[in-house]
Amino acid sequence: MSAADTAVPADAGTADRPSERPVVEHRTVHAGRIFDLVADVVDLGDTQVTREYLAHPGAVAVVVLDDDDRVLLLDQYRHAVRQELWEPPAGLLDVAGEDPVAAAARELAEEADLRAASWWRLTEIFSTPGSSSERIQLFLARDLSPVPEAERYARVDEEATMRPVWVPLDEAVAGVLAGRLRCPTTVVGVLAAAAARAGGWTDLRPVRLSA
Repeated sequence: MSAADTAVPADAGTADRPSERPVVEHRTVHAGRIFDLVADVVDLGDTQVTREYLAHPGAVAVVVLDDDDRVLLLDQYRHAVRQELWEPPAGLLDVAGEDPVAAAARELAEEADLRAASWWRLTEIFSTPGSSSERIQLFLARDLSPVPEAERYARVDEEATMRPVWVPLDEAVAGVLAGRLRCPTTVVGVLAAAAARAGGWTDLRPVRLSA
């Protein structure tokens, strides 16, 4: 049987969908500073399995493009992989009740000293669905202006040494495809922005910042 014989037809609906399975038991293995390691006993119908995963609050990331279609990337040390990765501005959804696009605007100001007048919903991903509940919502931001000097955020820890670079979008795409850029928000955000540009930006959904 060939791969073509087993492929799902294009019109069959290949969108991801919610699928709740009964959780027989839930416990916290370790309570962390940002996320917890939890264990669920899940009833799959004919068997029960135990699955450990990181219970994550979720995050946002901002693909920032200037008037010349250059994308803003920041280098940040990521200890788990022992790498300095080039990433778009991003952060946790750790403010109760905060709208995701407002969180994205806050992270853009805090990490890049920038504001954006135009926002679109770009895409969203589960970063590591086999081991984490983290859901990342990605936005596209344009029409930029600087945050006034007196209002700028004092960055600390790994964020204190971040350096901004503006990379032509086509060069960023080449970097992703060559494996030079490997942060998931960079990979997905850059390729999604390039695909949206190729389609004339017509498929993007605009979003508004609340006053």
